[in-house]
Amino acid sequence: MKTLASRHFRFFTATCLAVALLGAMPIAGRDSPAMAAEDAARPMASIVVDVETGKVLSQDRASERRYPASTTKLMTAYLALKALRDERAALDTPVVMTRRAAAEPPSKMGFQPGSVMRLDSALRMMLVKSANDVAYAIGQTIGGGSMDDFVAMMNDTARRLGMLDTRFINANGLPGDGQYSSAKDLAILGVAIRREFPAFSDFFNTEAISNGKRVMNNGNKLLGRFDGADGMKTGYICASGFNLVSSATREGRTLVAVVIGANGTIERERNSAEILEAGFKADLAKIDTTVDELPTATGEPLDVSGYICSSEGRTARANERVEEKEREETYGSPYLHEMDRSPVVLQVGLGGAAGNDIAEPGISLISAYGIPLPTPRPERPQETAMTPPLTVDDLIPPAIPAEADATDVGGEDVDYGGEGDAARKAVAESAAMVGNARLGDPAASDLRSSKAKTDGLSGKTSRLDIYREGGEAPREDGNGALALQPTSPVPFPTPPPPAAN
Repeated sequence: MKTLASRHFRFFTATCLAVALLGAMPIAGRDSPAMAAEDAARPMASIVVDVETGKVLSQDRASERRYPASTTKLMTAYLALKALRDERAALDTPVVMTRRAAAEPPSKMGFQPGSVMRLDSALRMMLVKSANDVAYAIGQTIGGGSMDDFVAMMNDTARRLGMLDTRFINANGLPGDGQYSSAKDLAILGVAIRREFPAFSDFFNTEAISNGKRVMNNGNKLLGRFDGADGMKTGYICASGFNLVSSATREGRTLVAVVIGANGTIERERNSAEILEAGFKADLAKIDTTVDELPTATGEPLDVSGYICSSEGRTARANERVEEKEREETYGSPYLHEMDRSPVVLQVGLGGAAGNDIAEPGISLISAYGIPLPTPRPERPQETAMTPPLTVDDLIPPAIPAEADATDVGGEDVDYGGEGDAARKAVAESAAMVGNARLGDPAASDLRSSKAKTDGLSGKTSRLDIYREGGEAPREDGNGALALQPTSPVPFPTPPPPAAN
């Protein structure tokens, strides 16, 4: 247990840190070997912005390109709320879990394809559970069924807001080439959400949700533990470290803070609390720099997986958790306290949505969604196409006229090896066999049966893998046409070899 003196020392240390953050506000990168070694072990970036004025209260490496991870979902939420404001969507707009959305990896709700939920319920699942499958489904819904269109909307909005160090490739923040952001840009996004959609702020401070079977707590541990905390979103992948975009409001003043690259949730929440507390103590009159005035970056985003997901990084997190059990202060911070009540739990689930072209009002699952549609059997070739030649001459292709196009399939010449009479006789016998098969000759029927099997004329068609997705019409090939196997023509019989001289 910590003594009173040690707590005073920690408070003094935290106060010094706050003063240093406010006074220094470094913008350029660190160059000294000692600082470079420190950065390798603690590769964090951070920023605090006043929502009303946009003034930067503190920042460290805020313009450095990083991986946003699930804080990407803030942009997905922004576009959904914008659709609500523009009346292109409603709180009860149906969000359908498509097969593609259901295939997203965890974290996820795990709903089966064809599940239907309200948009407001889907937003809470995405922001509290950080459900990747639900985020994808929301993107498809707002994007008119197209994830490509939704990602284009995300990037267009990022540019409009001034997020010049950001590029999105999906709706949920799962890792992929070309996806990056920065602490500065995520702060710009957080500020935009708080300014433009104050009526929907409760979506971002939901402490827990329940689907009737289990309670899912928000990963943002500032909620209920830091005075005034009221949002926003967590994120984590190895390459990003542990990220948090947070917000807090005291006496009518709201701040947005961003921490990227922390080594664990305890370190992340502790640092977020410290910079937010320092921000509330800052004198706005003495600060001139606004978030849109910070420089932009170039190059590839910083990948911190070498430390975060190394044995060293995992050991440090494990040791932190052990130490936490012995601490008097929550997460080792004088600005955090234990939640002295049960979290507020909101119910979420399937059903209750309005109807649309593919979902009836109120249903929780589209009937037969994802079941293969029956494929109509292609029409057989005309029977006349199988009529055997009546004479031997009918089997011999015509001669090529001198002016004929060389690509004309009907003009291909056939070389019988110089034994025309013998070849014609063999062709005639084969033609007779085919003709007898039509008249019921058993021996000839065997020949015809084997020919039909090898030529694909057995009459059997394989089912195409067609699934109903989002109400689209079935498409059997890339051109929207039924893909059929061409019928092989009756081949010419192979003539006997030339007789030996």
